[in-house]
Amino acid sequence: MATVKQVLKTKSDTTVHTIDAEASVYEAVALMSRAEVGALVVMVGDAVCGIVTERDYARKVILQDKASRTTTVCQIMTAPVMSVSLGTSADECMTLMTRHRIRHLPVIEGGRLVGMISIGDMVRHLIDEQQFAIDQLESYVRGPHHDTPTCALTRRSSIPQTLAVRFA
Repeated sequence: MATVKQVLKTKSDTTVHTIDAEASVYEAVALMSRAEVGALVVMVGDAVCGIVTERDYARKVILQDKASRTTTVCQIMTAPVMSVSLGTSADECMTLMTRHRIRHLPVIEGGRLVGMISIGDMVRHLIDEQQFAIDQLESYVRGPHHDTPTCALTRRSSIPQTLAVRFA
């Protein structure tokens, strides 16, 4: 069972984008756009106090006809923020995200922000785990005669020619 720590190690970009609670919503949206992310961890000093997402912006600014340049992040952020630790299992993360309909989980260890896990990270991890299992099963089925065609269909192998001819 993989942990958040293992999932974070596989990310190509481990940058966690943060914003001060008193920053304007406009600044938050501009930062999300530049960084190409859908959420920012909201900070007061070194402490995590919430999370602001594109969904928060749509529901709490646009739909309520507020001005993004004069509304502060702390007025629309989701707080308290749901978070996980480095030892949390990938399954627990998926359960939290599904049950609470959230797409981002800050990773907090020892009171410090150390990462961010997104639903995309979790899906990528799940696909990698499944592909590993498929590869292991294919290797087992092939046995020592690895050049013998099998019926296993994966994204990494095409239908063996002998089978393709039979089904044509």
